[in-house]
Amino acid sequence: MTPPTAPNPAPSVPARADGSGQMFDRIARRYDLLNRILSLGLDRSWRRKLVAALPDQGRLLDVATGTGDVALALAKAYPQVTVTGLDPSVGMLDVGRGKVTARQLDARVELIEGDAQAMPFPDNHFAGACIAFGIRNVPDRARGLAEMARVVQPGGPVVILELGEPRKGLMAPFARFHVRHVVPWIGALLSGDAEYRYLQKSVAAFPAPEAFCDLMRDAGLRDVGCQAMPFDAAHLYVGHA
Repeated sequence: MTPPTAPNPAPSVPARADGSGQMFDRIARRYDLLNRILSLGLDRSWRRKLVAALPDQGRLLDVATGTGDVALALAKAYPQVTVTGLDPSVGMLDVGRGKVTARQLDARVELIEGDAQAMPFPDNHFAGACIAFGIRNVPDRARGLAEMARVVQPGGPVVILELGEPRKGLMAPFARFHVRHVVPWIGALLSGDAEYRYLQKSVAAFPAPEAFCDLMRDAGLRDVGCQAMPFDAAHLYVGHA
């Protein structure tokens, strides 16, 4: 598959140290294992909800695809779709491409390097788009959301799964302790890197669900809704182009 190119590509956006493709390159080989451990295995069930919110036919886009877990899940769930995964981390994409080949899905899943703020796709190209645990790492979230709205066909869903610090409920204090202290400690211990301290900081700084829904609307998305995952540790946001 050859990636489409936009007629007037947007200017590139400089990489940054925290949350950049280079940062994730350093933990690419351990990323999937760390996600399983740090989320207590809940990330898999959360991703299934994201997949269920997307169309079962046509071209789909997975932004911040990382090692390709969501792209592969979409291809497995929907035999009639083709999936393009976009990510700035070459190291993560290398791991993902190995998984795509191992599952013999090269004809339907393509992983390419690129920036969520300046996507190399024409307008209205995809039936739907998603991003899982990645919108936090986009420096200009409004621009990233507007790009997703731009490349999705009118009426098509834009689905976002993202972590956030629990703010209410009996379990909220324990969940906040996990995010603030356990996540960076285990991440640094298992990966040998301090990058997972960035995860804690980025989760804590992410807007409350209501504020993020407003940001989606400001980016041009319609009929925006939000579903809380257990313990309010993550939310699934759905809007339409």
